Amino acid sequence: MKTSKLAGAMRASLFAAALGGVATTAFADIKDFKFELIEPSVQAGPDKVITVRLLNMKTGKPVPDAVIFASRLDMAPDGMQEMATKVVAMPGTEPGTYRFKATFGMAGRWQLSLGAKVQGETGSVESKLVITAQK
Repeated sequence: MKTSKLAGAMRASLFAAALGGVATTAFADIKDFKFELIEPSVQAGPDKVITVRLLNMKTGKPVPDAVIFASRLDMAPDGMQEMATKVVAMPGTEPGTYRFKATFGMAGRWQLSLGAKVQGETGSVESKLVITAQK
């Protein structure tokens, strides 16, 4: 008799815990995620590495395993959108960081445009980050 009461209580507590877990993940919104630059400036020249972090703004924690599906680097902030350069994805060094290698052909402000899918979320995170290339 004690065993069946204990088993029933265990099932009830597991069910409640499962419902609680579902409820906390249901409140996520794609607008709760953002990219931020680790370093907002680089030296102009070839093969410069840009590191960004994807953050969940509600928790303040980095978001690992996002899928970056779009990246573009151009001089749109200085009115030269046609001045674009190739961006090559590289492995991140920490969970939630994403690195890219690019050539900054001249000094000025460059815009890194990113599009990403966050695992388990509907929609896409889109971001435009401004990087200053210095001589």
